Amino acid sequence: MYKKVFQSHAQLLQVLANPKRLEILQLLRGHNLRVGEMSQMLALPQANLSQHLMVLRRLGVVATERRGKEIYYHIAHNNFIKAVDLMRQVLFKRLGNKVVQSTEQLTVVTDPVCGMRLTPVSAARSLKQIGKVFYFCGAGCEREFINKK
Repeated sequence: MYKKVFQSHAQLLQVLANPKRLEILQLLRGHNLRVGEMSQMLALPQANLSQHLMVLRRLGVVATERRGKEIYYHIAHNNFIKAVDLMRQVLFKRLGNKVVQSTEQLTVVTDPVCGMRLTPVSAARSLKQIGKVFYFCGAGCEREFINKK
């Protein structure tokens, strides 16, 4: 049993060791989204996104909910977000960056492209232009924002 726990832990960490999968988790943070929505927000082809979601679902990181003909994805357990946040804080510290202050973690911002509400900590991307910082849910929204400028 002891060995099996470590094997399962390592398997889970392997699944989370993919930048696109981490970006998917950031996107799903507090949201239920369809594959089409995520594909656009992440600038990731649906087939590729579906493969990542299948891996995350197989290990119980994400779950689905059917609403009529649509399937919505969400994070299966809030502790996955806590784990990702803790790892990110360690990374920030290792890189010498300041960890975002707790008050900033509570500030709600809006992705200027898709309108998703998020916090600076939960944003997958940020862009500073003309003294203003814009926060994005994913690479697709950031790319669309830049192309419109």
